[in-house]
Amino acid sequence: MGATTVDRDEFVRLTDPYRRELLAHCYRMLGSVDEAEDLVQETYLRAWRSYDGYEGRASLRTWLHRIATNTCLTALEGRARRPLPSGLGGPAEAPEEPLTAPVTDVPWLQPLPDTLIDPASVVAARGSLRLALVAALQNLPARQRAVLILRDVLAWRATEVAALLGTSTAAVKSSLQRARARLDELAPDEDLVEEPEGAADREVLDRYVAAFENADLDSLIGLLQDGVELEMPPFLEWYRGKKDVLCFLHAGVHETGALRMLPIRANGQPAVAMYVREEDGVFRGHSVQVLTVVDGSLARITAFLDPAVLVRFGLSKELP
Repeated sequence: MGATTVDRDEFVRLTDPYRRELLAHCYRMLGSVDEAEDLVQETYLRAWRSYDGYEGRASLRTWLHRIATNTCLTALEGRARRPLPSGLGGPAEAPEEPLTAPVTDVPWLQPLPDTLIDPASVVAARGSLRLALVAALQNLPARQRAVLILRDVLAWRATEVAALLGTSTAAVKSSLQRARARLDELAPDEDLVEEPEGAADREVLDRYVAAFENADLDSLIGLLQDGVELEMPPFLEWYRGKKDVLCFLHAGVHETGALRMLPIRANGQPAVAMYVREEDGVFRGHSVQVLTVVDGSLARITAFLDPAVLVRFGLSKELP
């Protein structure tokens, strides 16, 4: 017998509160907002089809995460990882030279708008959503990635993870140990994934916006740490160190009034949407820049130089 309308209404009422945390889970697994949204839809379709068989032996939240994880693992079969430029090679050494052509055949990591995550859980979840950590996770084999996220982010018991993956508890513990060791090798400086201070974030963001909009290079210099990093997918080049980053940014500091910067948030971090005024007077989308703030200054700028990214943040590609 097919499910009734009442069943469907009950299913939506009970499962919809978990939609945003499932999106965060799929995003950690895949590094793509677009794919994560598709897989959440697939998760709900699979859950609805099997809802008659849900017996409540696990919580509804756990049941949905189990379906989402399996959906992600299937989607990841044969997929290339989603990197940032800093994960593909060392920093460039000629910031005064023009960038080479963008690399469009790499499935780049995407930023996650904070607006897509439940505001009540953003603070708790953002440490595991910060860009540097999500980028590092993409280097793990898919099953190791799942084990690490389920154990260290969602705090599942090893027995629960083993049941989901169809393996032993000992295998899960071994996989988790390897995943943690690998993450320690790649990962980010702890400062880049620690919980930021909201007020310090906002102050740095305001100063960064003002420096660009007012073409104030001296103020920009004061915001950068000595070891600051700048990367700009889909370009392979990235830069490390205040001297090289400033050399590259100098060309992007236009005259006063040539830029508009809209404060946003991504991956639990301060971010800006940059628009550049063109010859016809229209401000057109240039990039979404995610800022990593450590000790009141900028440790990393990740600029996604694709106007299509603006749409994911609910923004227009043009401003009047």
